[in-house]
Amino acid sequence: MLETKNSFMKKMCLSLLALGLASGNGLFAADAAPQAKPPATKPADLFPDSTIAKGKGFEVKRSQLDDAVTGIKATAVARGQQIPPDQLVMMEQQVLERLIQIQLLLGKANEADKAKGKETSEKRFENVKTRAGTDEALNRQLKSVGMTQEQLRAKMLEEATAEAVLERELKVTVSEQEVQKFYDENPARFEQPEMVRASHILLTTRDTNNTELAETQKTAKHKQMEAILKRAREGEDFVKLVKEYSEDAFSKEKGGEYTFPRGQMAPEFESAAFSLNTNQVSDIITTQFGYHIIKLSEKIPAKKMELAKVSQDIKDYLKGQAVQKELPQYMDKVKKEAGVEILDAKLKPVDSVLDALPAGPAPKKPSDK
Repeated sequence: MLETKNSFMKKMCLSLLALGLASGNGLFAADAAPQAKPPATKPADLFPDSTIAKGKGFEVKRSQLDDAVTGIKATAVARGQQIPPDQLVMMEQQVLERLIQIQLLLGKANEADKAKGKETSEKRFENVKTRAGTDEALNRQLKSVGMTQEQLRAKMLEEATAEAVLERELKVTVSEQEVQKFYDENPARFEQPEMVRASHILLTTRDTNNTELAETQKTAKHKQMEAILKRAREGEDFVKLVKEYSEDAFSKEKGGEYTFPRGQMAPEFESAAFSLNTNQVSDIITTQFGYHIIKLSEKIPAKKMELAKVSQDIKDYLKGQAVQKELPQYMDKVKKEAGVEILDAKLKPVDSVLDALPAGPAPKKPSDK
């Protein structure tokens, strides 16, 4: 599958959170995982906020690094991942390197770069909001990683502006002929597999700490689900039942709906969804997350995506490849010009460990944006 522009920018920006929110894959992963909560008191409230890196026209404070690292840790937890303790120092080094890169690039931004960054970041933010479903759902997801919508918006704007600077400085262009060539030479990348569009009601069998409920509680939930199933099969509005009863916070405000191919959902859920006929309601399905009732809305046949629908994504991908190739040499030059100093010896840059972390859901194909 294609790497999107967001994923290539991960190599120089702190975009793990944005990627996690925007992907929307992995049934209930964010809701089932224990939610990491930001500390009530930040280190900067107790200790002097020292400068850990500086250069011409900028400096990075310890609090900025702490906030970025806390966000990445929380995002990893919300995705069911964990950063090994022996890699935390290396992660701090790489995060600081990325913070420095962003500051250096922002310092080179002209009005056109800022305008392009704003336009791009607004589109990405709207995609995040669309996938979340509602402001309330988005706020819940952001709260789990210690962020607000305003903070996410600001982060996306910085990243998109830095990205625009890179494209201009490195004179990255991609022709329509190059897009066509990539499309023709990589047919497998543009095969959209068979998918289903289905809605569900979830009664979870885990508590807020992701611990399995007692058998008596599970029995009570199963009995409740039996009553809901009866109402659904008698023709009661399924979306209304979802909004009244479902405990899948991510999909509840969207009527419980997901669109997915094989291999992305819990196996029991996936098997049931693909076996249903259109508008059919399933039996009660049990997964590790709890009890589900599924209603199938549509079966989407496999097809090859048209070039017109994926052209921009191909162009973004090819630009990303070009930038990634030239980025290290370019950033070394910019850092020397700015006289960058890292004042904490423990934070000298090393090879990235962030890219070694499990990536979570694979990037979506272009048409699934």
